[in-house]
Amino acid sequence: MADHCGGVGVLESGPRQEMRKPVLGVVIVTYNSEDIILDCLESLLSSGDPDLRIVVVDNASPDATVSRLREWAAGTAPYTPPADSPFSFVPAPKPLALIEGQRGMAPDRSADVTLLHSGRNAGYAGGVNAGLAYLAQFEEVDDFWILNPDSMVPGASIAALKQKLVTVGEYGMIGGRVNYLERPDRIQIDGGTISLNTGVTGNINLGKSHRETPPPDAGQLDFITGASLVASRKFYETVGPMIEDYFLYYEEVDWALRRGDLPLIYCDGFLAYHRAGTSIGSPTFGRIASPFSHYFKYRSRMMFLRRLRPWRLPLGYGYAMAKAAQIMAKGHAPEAWAVVAAVNGLAPPRNVRGVLSPDTAEYVFGRSAGKDTGKTQHMRS
Repeated sequence: MADHCGGVGVLESGPRQEMRKPVLGVVIVTYNSEDIILDCLESLLSSGDPDLRIVVVDNASPDATVSRLREWAAGTAPYTPPADSPFSFVPAPKPLALIEGQRGMAPDRSADVTLLHSGRNAGYAGGVNAGLAYLAQFEEVDDFWILNPDSMVPGASIAALKQKLVTVGEYGMIGGRVNYLERPDRIQIDGGTISLNTGVTGNINLGKSHRETPPPDAGQLDFITGASLVASRKFYETVGPMIEDYFLYYEEVDWALRRGDLPLIYCDGFLAYHRAGTSIGSPTFGRIASPFSHYFKYRSRMMFLRRLRPWRLPLGYGYAMAKAAQIMAKGHAPEAWAVVAAVNGLAPPRNVRGVLSPDTAEYVFGRSAGKDTGKTQHMRS
């Protein structure tokens, strides 16, 4: 069930007590994000909103992500907004209070930005869960915003979200519009759909004109994209953290489908611009997804079906193999083989496993170099 930003959700219980200003916790997970994370943070800070608790969870990036963050916060490395930014903003005054710590660190309200070192590449959900656990310690934070590091958000979007949070009552998740940063006039996703027969997901209003496309109908939403997703404390405390076994893809789908009666809400005016595929090679305009992206997408799809719709596995398998044949026919052999390997539980191809560090590969696939069954064997939280 879902509702538009201006409507009333099924379980909504009226405005928050005394119409207090919502304090929003923001979780951003980084891995090899040195070229994008500063744009994301600067766009948030340019809103001037003092009621943001921002935590960056770094998944043991081997690049200069951490050093760039330190130099940026100290003001020793000048920052210039990107030339392709879809909106203008003034960089935040420096220095900034960058507070660093490990998993389990105590909350620190003096931080402009908190940098949490996860200690390993635990995947998207692992990083998100670490950030949520940290932010949940702030009793004033009732809403958790999960945002991709390759996103930029104008101040007006944050204002629209905050206004909704004042009046929304109980909810599960809130989402808005995500546009391509490279094509800011084009929609990447307005919320997601899923076929529980095949596990295939879809992006509502994909590729449509931003100006000419109205918000989606409430009943269309099956999940909110993890690129920009707001979850309520009520949802988090009721449902629990994300399942980490997927590593990449389907975490937010699984999460949304466990929400019970808590509604999904679409907030018109809550807009993020997403530089798609910078970390894992997801598809974008004029570019097919990488073998790495294909492998984990289809691996996670089969895991999802096995968890929630095991009787639909044959149908999902048949669809995936047909898709692999279609990809092969278009001349994309590495991508096709990645799909075949993923759905058949084979060891990941070299061009997939080679992207991961040895420690991460062991974490994801286990010690064996043989088959990866895609089964949910090690529940991590």
